[in-house]
Amino acid sequence: MGQYTTIRSQVFSVFGSDTWKAENIKTVPNNFIGLVGQEDYIRVTVIVSKSRFLNTKSNSGILNIDIFTAAGMGPNASDVIADKLDKYLQYKTLQLSNENIQFKKSSLAHMGLCSDNKSLHRSLYSIPFNYFGVL
Repeated sequence: MGQYTTIRSQVFSVFGSDTWKAENIKTVPNNFIGLVGQEDYIRVTVIVSKSRFLNTKSNSGILNIDIFTAAGMGPNASDVIADKLDKYLQYKTLQLSNENIQFKKSSLAHMGLCSDNKSLHRSLYSIPFNYFGVL
């Protein structure tokens, strides 16, 4: 596998785990088409940026997760989901063979009503990461 495929696969392995599934938060990829409905859900986007490492098998990036919750209910539901995401991601390392992803400190921004569905509020959870591969 190439590094983009590896990074995406490792990140999505978190959301495919039994422990994440037990959180009961619907999780979709960034190219998901269609509205999920009125329930809370997250949409995951992996962005790999230009490497700042000398090792050509290493890279950095950011994981952006849109959090969708019921509009008009305040920020608490989004904050609870962000706290759960921190439990699985913040300062964690995902390891696969000789490659790993190390996550850093997260941030959360409340973005307002979803442009596609005004009954949903969108918050943006972002967390930078470093990917280290072996030459």
